[in-house]
Amino acid sequence: MLAVTADDHLPAGAPPDGPVAVLANPTAGRGRHRGLLPDLLNRLSTAGRPVRLLTATSADEAEAACRSAVADGASALVAVGGDGTVHRALQAVAGGTVPFGPVPAGTGNDFAVETGFPSEPRAAVDVIATALRQGRSRPVDLARMTGADGTVRWYGAVLAAGFDAIVNERANRMRWPRGPRRYDLAILAELARLRPRRYTLTLDDERIEVDAVLVAVGNGASYGGGMRICPDADPTDGLLDVVVGGRFDRRTLIRVKPRIYAGTHVNHPLVHTYRARTITIAAEGITTYADGERSLDLPVTLTAVPRAVHLLH
Repeated sequence: MLAVTADDHLPAGAPPDGPVAVLANPTAGRGRHRGLLPDLLNRLSTAGRPVRLLTATSADEAEAACRSAVADGASALVAVGGDGTVHRALQAVAGGTVPFGPVPAGTGNDFAVETGFPSEPRAAVDVIATALRQGRSRPVDLARMTGADGTVRWYGAVLAAGFDAIVNERANRMRWPRGPRRYDLAILAELARLRPRRYTLTLDDERIEVDAVLVAVGNGASYGGGMRICPDADPTDGLLDVVVGGRFDRRTLIRVKPRIYAGTHVNHPLVHTYRARTITIAAEGITTYADGERSLDLPVTLTAVPRAVHLLH
């Protein structure tokens, strides 16, 4: 987890008197925190600024609403939900001056927890409201993705470009069953056809070709609700961590995968780790998932951008 560093004043350019825009996902965490929203908004209002709840009926609308709120003069952006909600909100504040507060209320809350926010939503909101009242924020890095067609996206936690991304892609194509069983079935289906794929990685100036099953690039350490896939990643060091799991067969992958929760998988002889500022990943037929959200097709170039977002902490 990120160590708390000295506080900064809110970045110059953030409108001091604008509303606090709030993106809330009522379905995050299977809706278990839905009833908390009025209390969370009330706690935010103690910062002495108007609170504006954004409306959206889809992920794309949510992202557009965040961008519009920032463009219209929001003094801060707060995301209530899991990593997917945070991911959408980050697209509006990355590289800018409007500070951001993630409130962990989803199934996976890796970015918020890894950057030092309490895991309980009310406690996280209290931290954000206090930071707003005191006019302080803390910068952390983000990863900038650039696709082959020039599309730019940002992420805060981890980009998956191997087995986990392939499983997500299959699960998203399935219409039955609903709920977590769909993901479980997608894992079984992809395990049955598991094969290493040829990747070309460019790590700063070093080019590597490798046959691999797992490829992940972390700005933070964890994804998927606490799986420490890149256990040594630090979102304040200006670098990205790369974890490559090589020619795993099914039995070995099943045996090693639970070790990811503790981060000890990196000690396996088939796992290799790297660290770089800029990384290009190329492979055939892979759609990446960043912060758990469907993202860009390979090839992509990933760049660590220091102090890319100012957290209300």
